[in-house]
Amino acid sequence: MDAARHDQIPEIALEWHHSGGAALATVMRTWGSAPRPPGSQLAISSDGRISGSVSGGCVEGAVVAEALDIFPDGQPGVLEFGVSDEDAFAVGLACGGKIEVLVEPVGGEFGLPVFMLDELVQARRRRKAVALLVNVSTWEHRLQFAEDTAADQLLADRFRSDRSGQEGDWFVGIHNPPLRMIVVGGVHIAQPLLSMANLVGYDTVLIDPRDAFASRERFPDQRIVYDWPDESVAAEKPDFRTAIVTLTHDPKIDDPAIKAALDTDAFYIGCLGSTRTHAKRVNRLEGDGISCTGIGRIHAPIGLDVGAKSPSEIAVAILAEITQCLRKGASAP
Repeated sequence: MDAARHDQIPEIALEWHHSGGAALATVMRTWGSAPRPPGSQLAISSDGRISGSVSGGCVEGAVVAEALDIFPDGQPGVLEFGVSDEDAFAVGLACGGKIEVLVEPVGGEFGLPVFMLDELVQARRRRKAVALLVNVSTWEHRLQFAEDTAADQLLADRFRSDRSGQEGDWFVGIHNPPLRMIVVGGVHIAQPLLSMANLVGYDTVLIDPRDAFASRERFPDQRIVYDWPDESVAAEKPDFRTAIVTLTHDPKIDDPAIKAALDTDAFYIGCLGSTRTHAKRVNRLEGDGISCTGIGRIHAPIGLDVGAKSPSEIAVAILAEITQCLRKGASAP
């Protein structure tokens, strides 16, 4: 299977269902040093093809065998596996653990309804945050969109933390849209930062009206937008899965981008510059009517304080701070 589709397991399962049959295996719970977190999925076709992973290789064979036994209209089931210390070491872990894996056919009386899998795929395509819920006692399935979870704090917390898991008899599989990163300024730091972000899984875009900086020679594999940053940032429609970074040091470019970013739900807004540079930036933004709350969203000086010196080290510090905000929640710098 194309490596570029490693995060498209529901899409692959739907394709395989239409071409002969498919099952989905999903990690429900883990104990100890389990290789894959809850929500990790493996698609299995009726002719034995697989895509994805539930254990990094430790128990895939047993899961596939169980899946093939339930074709075409079998009963879903929850499997429990112990991952030995020896097997865990083989996939890069220090010690073993246990995992529970839900295995269910696509379609059939008790399987994942095809129309619901199709709706899930369509939601993912539209960058809609959605949860697929399965009751492991009754095999009832539900789809729950993040925009409809205001009254359900448990689900809202799971969307924010990107955390699938068990809630009573219900397994909640979180399907958030892909992470995105908008970088303003084709400076030297942007080169390693964009490459690292791609490796981590971000969809990236570089915005800079100066084509001498944001040249194809300097950024051969990146999507580049040469329009003015305020319009470009707004056109990207940043959402709660988007990080925005400004790097130019030029107020004419950075400030419009920052103001546009503050009008969005971006989970991270970071700006390059020293403490003195940021103090001047704050004065300008306050003069333009930006509130203390808005200014408090800005991470500056950008990145975790790890003593970074080189452009690549600074990029590491920036990506580390972005990850911290994503996984542990943003806090005022």
